[in-house]
Amino acid sequence: MRSIIVITRDDTLLQTIQSCLTPRPLATQAKDIRSALNGLQKKRCDFVFIDLEILMQSVSNNEYKEAFLPFWSVYPTLEIVVICSQKFLREAVKAVKAGANTYLTYPIDPEELKLVVDSIYNYKILESELDYLREQFWQADALDLIQTKSSVMQKVYEKIRAAAPTKTTVLLIGETGTGKGILANLIHQHSSRRDKQFIPVHCGAIPDTLLESELFGHEKGAFTGADRRKLGKFEIATGGTIFLDEVGTITPSAQIKLLQILQDQTYQRVGGEIALRADVRIIAATNSDLVKMCEQGLFRRDLFYRLNVFPIEIPPLQDRKEDIPHISRVLLNKLNKMHLKQIHDIDPRVIEAFSKYHWPGNIRELENILERAYILENTSALLPQNFPHELFEFESRSTIFNAASSGTLSEVRDKAIADIERSYLENVLAEHKGRINDSAASAGISTRQLHKLMTKYGLRKEDYKTST
Repeated sequence: MRSIIVITRDDTLLQTIQSCLTPRPLATQAKDIRSALNGLQKKRCDFVFIDLEILMQSVSNNEYKEAFLPFWSVYPTLEIVVICSQKFLREAVKAVKAGANTYLTYPIDPEELKLVVDSIYNYKILESELDYLREQFWQADALDLIQTKSSVMQKVYEKIRAAAPTKTTVLLIGETGTGKGILANLIHQHSSRRDKQFIPVHCGAIPDTLLESELFGHEKGAFTGADRRKLGKFEIATGGTIFLDEVGTITPSAQIKLLQILQDQTYQRVGGEIALRADVRIIAATNSDLVKMCEQGLFRRDLFYRLNVFPIEIPPLQDRKEDIPHISRVLLNKLNKMHLKQIHDIDPRVIEAFSKYHWPGNIRELENILERAYILENTSALLPQNFPHELFEFESRSTIFNAASSGTLSEVRDKAIADIERSYLENVLAEHKGRINDSAASAGISTRQLHKLMTKYGLRKEDYKTST
């Protein structure tokens, strides 16, 4: 049977919605978002109906997606319907663009409500059928990886699904840490070459003087120290796939040889004269603007055109924050397989902090932060105190913004002062890299007072030693 939560301060709305639906759903009421999230932790729910005015009070600058993310972190398939008066129609449209399924207006029309709920259910059935057909293509071990709520990443996976079975050269474009290597391997694993080698080469990590030898091999005596023949990565990858990461860093002479491979599938070892056939599929990746490098004369245009046959742009983590809860759990499962611990949950406050953070290091940064917390954690869930304090800088702002909705004036004032005090101490400690004497002097208090405040707010000088 359908189960719903209605977030409203109008006690009659729950009964109205419940009476309009057949069969009659199990329904509960929450008067704010926090209470609704607490209820979701205890019992699964299909729909959330939320009064737009409550939603507007919970976010800053009408960033409605920030309010939806905690719901999706609990149940990724949760359907959200916004309810509003006519004067807030423009805001309701913004909420739908941010991820809500649709909106209803007051007073509730029973036929419209039933039509909306049935339409969402029918769409979910159709979508699940399409997902089933798509998943027939993906191998079982890839299904966890490709789950996404991001429309941008859905397009990326569609391109991968289209390109994988072909022999086409693929160019992955994206910031460092976005998972280009994982996606390259995904393409290989779903190609006709899956039973052969997948050879990754980080071009930027190989010295220029050794790059050609590493890629194409060399003959004995080709240069000083070449005391025997060496097979290059292209020769080792015969029949399989070679992944050239940071392809924009390769030398001009290596660019010419790579162009030869792309044009006629042949190459020579360094110091060799025999033409070798390159039976290999090339996937390249870059975080540089190759078009700009071509204009500056740093990268060959003809090589760029050969590599850019099927470009796939990988979005930064900042642009797919709705996927962070799922990615975090995939990484947590990976850590459980690697280590003896069994940590099966992530505190909702951590997931909320993840949704606010800007992630300059993308998925790689998320993975490193989770691994650090995993090592420090002694319970069955990853708790906030084991994560860098920078992740929680937003809390003082959001707490002050939402403070007026609960507690007495005295309680609100005390909490706001505590939040400001903690934030100030964090900044001072970060500025002085955890040095107690310097931090106390900067704050105009004694070291004893500083220690007392640090104990009060759970701050440790060790956490700030590498801060900038």
